[in-house]
Amino acid sequence: MTKQILLNAFDMNSVGHINHGLWTHPRDQSHRFNELNYWTDLAQTLEQGLFDALFIADITGVYDVYQHNLDVTLKESVQLPSHDPSTLVSAMAHVTQHLGFGLTVNLSYEHPYQLARRFGSLDHLTQGRIGWNIVTGYLDSAERLIGQQSLTEHDLRYDQAEDFLELCYKFWQDSWEDDAVQIDKKRRIFTDPKKVHQIQHHGRFFQSQGVFQVAPSPQRTPVLFQAGASPRGIDFATQHAECVFIGGDHPEKIKQQVQQLRTQAQRNGRDASALKIFVGISVVSDETHAKAQQKFAEYCQYASPEAGLAHYSSSIGLDLSQYADNEVIPYRHSNSIVSVNQKFKEQRITPANLKAQHVLGGRYPLFIGSGSEVAEQLIQFLDDTGIDGFNLTRTVTPESHQDFIRWVIPELQQCGRYKTAYDTGTLRHKIFHNGDRLPSNHPAQQNQVKNRIQQPHKQDQFI
Repeated sequence: MTKQILLNAFDMNSVGHINHGLWTHPRDQSHRFNELNYWTDLAQTLEQGLFDALFIADITGVYDVYQHNLDVTLKESVQLPSHDPSTLVSAMAHVTQHLGFGLTVNLSYEHPYQLARRFGSLDHLTQGRIGWNIVTGYLDSAERLIGQQSLTEHDLRYDQAEDFLELCYKFWQDSWEDDAVQIDKKRRIFTDPKKVHQIQHHGRFFQSQGVFQVAPSPQRTPVLFQAGASPRGIDFATQHAECVFIGGDHPEKIKQQVQQLRTQAQRNGRDASALKIFVGISVVSDETHAKAQQKFAEYCQYASPEAGLAHYSSSIGLDLSQYADNEVIPYRHSNSIVSVNQKFKEQRITPANLKAQHVLGGRYPLFIGSGSEVAEQLIQFLDDTGIDGFNLTRTVTPESHQDFIRWVIPELQQCGRYKTAYDTGTLRHKIFHNGDRLPSNHPAQQNQVKNRIQQPHKQDQFI
């Protein structure tokens, strides 16, 4: 069967997200990000386009590395201000039936119990349409906000993430049996006490004992997204993640990443097909090639490549303003995003190269053309690399999503490479077509029962 393309809209609860400076375009509405109907309208638009999910990015901290200040970040609204993405989900779920929601939450600044409770609650309210994008952070500014001096060492952050996830799994998977909630009014039993269990956890970073407050939700565990591309990140992703978000602009390199991820997943006892792999892209489309090129030229007049550099500087922990346009940027070890920083070890890159790449203020592969041209390019890209889908960034809001739905999606459907209707069920089932819950070989399913402590009957009355 021909592989159908999975598609997420990639956004952030902020003005600037990936393609910076375009908030100044006369038709752009991203300055309205703090209005609820901005998001409910977007959710309904995406559902009309049969998008699988709205993937909402987030950061803790600010981009203050470029020029050692926040001037460009503030002037161009480079993900500042930005608001909590979880506050948006209930309203968007209320006006849609099928659209999924992938929320980025940095576990370095959370406690597993509170995060597990929030996602369990959201999974109930969305009827199983929630996912968690697991990140460990990369900004020193975030550490200073919570009273620390600098970022924890890269691999140690992943050690903490392992302990964090193990405890979340116990909350989501082990505390309540599936049939614990009975809602029996005649017998006055809402929940059967014998089917609710305390969990215990004594990890390197986290300790916990008690009953999880949230009864089993449709998916129990949210769909797990992750974007680790360092050796440690890849090992973590291929153990835990269901959907992996990777970067890159050269198909051959992306193909190598895909093969590496699937091979490592098998080494970790999972099926190669257990991972759905997404690449971030930007698209400018219109009715014809000429109109799309004209629109692209118009967008470029408003974009800010310098704002893109300010974003990039914090991604690698290096102030790029100190280098002349044609000066080669040296590689320097940092605790920031390892896979992005690694490029300076492998390639000769100058600020001029980056500005050319950031022509729309962002660094993702850019596809320009008529609907049929873009559809053909996306299909070729997917087939050449072995990925499963795309995270579509916005350019001018909301027209970039509207254009994609109007011009590109019908062409993909005509080629048989994009769904013409939603499947029923949870987000996990829509993506994997294999039920609502995690598969039996996932780490979250491995330690059920032994992680439980049966409540003594005399204590059951207060559960």
